[in-house]
Amino acid sequence: VSQVPVAEGKSVQQTVELLARRLEALGADKQGTFGVDCETYHTAATLGTQGQTGKLMYVMHNSEYPLSCFALFENGPCLVADANFDTLMVKLKGFFQNAKANKIESRGTRYQYCDFLVKLGTVTMGPSARGISVEVEYCPCVIANDCWNLLMEFMQSFMGSHTPGIPSVFGSKHDSTYSPGDTMVQYMELFNKIRKQQQVPVAGIR
Repeated sequence: VSQVPVAEGKSVQQTVELLARRLEALGADKQGTFGVDCETYHTAATLGTQGQTGKLMYVMHNSEYPLSCFALFENGPCLVADANFDTLMVKLKGFFQNAKANKIESRGTRYQYCDFLVKLGTVTMGPSARGISVEVEYCPCVIANDCWNLLMEFMQSFMGSHTPGIPSVFGSKHDSTYSPGDTMVQYMELFNKIRKQQQVPVAGIR
C-alpha cells in the first residue's frame, strides 16, 4: 500500500484517472469497487496518568473482509475481530473516545491484471480529497518477501518513479505468511502520513 503524489498541475481526481488509464492500457480489467475506512479513538482522559499522553487506537474496515473489523495501536498489535466490534466500542466510550473529525477513508476501483490485484483509491477526510492510495497484491504468493521484486517490476509499469520502497511491515515478517492485518497496518501508516501532511502547509508537491 503506498501513496502516489498528485501530478503537477492536476487535481487528485485527474491523477487517479491518469493512473487508471495506464492500468487499462496494460490490459487490466475493472473488478468492482473497494473501500477502507479508519476511525481514531483516544484513551479517555480519566485513564491517562497526568503528564502522560493518551494512546491512540484505530478501528478500521476493509470491503475485502466484510465480516471483520481491525483494531490497531500505533507500533502495537493488530486485533482482528468480527464486525460487532463497532458496537463494543460504543460500550467502551468511558475508556476510548472517538475523535469524530478524524475519520479518513480510501475508496476507488479494483483492477485485476493476470495474477495482480490493484486497488486505486482516493483518500478523503470529510468532504475533501486529500491524496491517492495504491494497493497492489500478487495473489498466488503468501510470503511477502518472495514476491517483492516481482511486485516492484509490475508497479513500475504504471507508477513509474513513484514506485514505493519495501514496506516496513515486510521487514518484521521475513519469511512468515502475509496476513490481512499487514495490509491494514500499511493503510494506517498511509492515513497517518496524509493526516500529518495536511497539518503542515506545503508549498506545492515536492
